[in-house]
Amino acid sequence: MGIDGSQFRRVLSHFCTGVAVVTVRHPGGVHGMTANALASVSLDPPLVLVCVGRHARTHRLLPETGSFAVNLLAEDQLELAERFAGRRPELEDPFAGVVWHPRVSGAPIIDGCLGFVDCRLHASHPGGDHSIFVGEVVDLGVPNPGPDDPDRPLLFYRGRYRSLGSQPASRRE
Repeated sequence: MGIDGSQFRRVLSHFCTGVAVVTVRHPGGVHGMTANALASVSLDPPLVLVCVGRHARTHRLLPETGSFAVNLLAEDQLELAERFAGRRPELEDPFAGVVWHPRVSGAPIIDGCLGFVDCRLHASHPGGDHSIFVGEVVDLGVPNPGPDDPDRPLLFYRGRYRSLGSQPASRRE
């Protein structure tokens, strides 16, 4: 008995994720895609993973460039999430008007993001209709660190973008 794809998607949509834009710099310019399938993998060495659909342009560019950056989006960056998810077809260039700068790998780090990890491609693995790209972190940062940081993450839950409630569920001291 196989698992129904729509039921699989519906059940897993109950797992809340953050939203990021994965970026690469290649000889033809820069490219980015919205992603929510990412995770930290290891502290030593520092590794993260991102899952990319085999049909996506990013799937081809990551191995070609050998590096990528993950830009963690704030709740006020919903427009960027939609832009890099291809939901703004009137924009020929998703980077038009987006302020960014390169770091170690050369991949775009988007100004205003909550944090970023800049990676060198460490490994890739097949994963069904996606590939799992593992990056070794070569640079990272949180632009506005501190306990009074007003930024809040953009979240994805049950097929919609969301934001945190006004109070944290619990504090870990």
